[in-house]
Amino acid sequence: MYLWAEAAVCRLKRKTYQMSTSQFHTSNVLRRQSAKLYDKGAQSLLYYLTAGGVFIAGLSYAAVPMYRIFCQTTGLGGEVQVGHDAEKVANLSKRPDRILTVKFTSDTAAGMQWNFKPQQAELKVIPGETALAFYTATNPTDKPIIGVSTYNVIPYEAGPYFNKIQCFCFEEQMLNPHEQVDMPVFFYIDPDYDDDPKLYRKDEIILAYTFFEAKEVAQKVDECIF
Repeated sequence: MYLWAEAAVCRLKRKTYQMSTSQFHTSNVLRRQSAKLYDKGAQSLLYYLTAGGVFIAGLSYAAVPMYRIFCQTTGLGGEVQVGHDAEKVANLSKRPDRILTVKFTSDTAAGMQWNFKPQQAELKVIPGETALAFYTATNPTDKPIIGVSTYNVIPYEAGPYFNKIQCFCFEEQMLNPHEQVDMPVFFYIDPDYDDDPKLYRKDEIILAYTFFEAKEVAQKVDECIF
């Protein structure tokens, strides 16, 4: 009887040892599989982040021309319309009874080191009449700087009627150290401005320009996206 009990205890110890060894082996396998899955997940996440960075960079470079095309085509957001033929401009019907005051303002982004200002505070124009204004930009630094300008019109309802024939907007402008340039804005107010009931009592228009350093444009676009 004693020998039989001792044998049973030995068998129980052996089975317990085998179970512990099996569990230890299974645990190691699970840990290795988890490590592999983690490595694959981290690698996939890195791929997605890299692809996302390339995509955002592409948007940054494309956003300015896309924004220009959209606004110039639709006139939304106070943006003026661009794209005229010489015959249309030559045959504009003038509205001499409606005198409008166009005011010019300027601004520069925080990181832009140019001095930028309009040469005239305002102009008196009538719908259907072309007008010419100038801005002056100066680079007071000892290094070349490339700038890009944006603009809008206030009130926003006037945007579709404010037509530019020639301007310096959206194009890169490089100024050498201490260089100064005059930048023309050749425009007209469409005669239909006078027929729009929303603009019946609005005889003042503000044309506002802002210059950014070219390398800042991508950063501004990213801020708008996020």
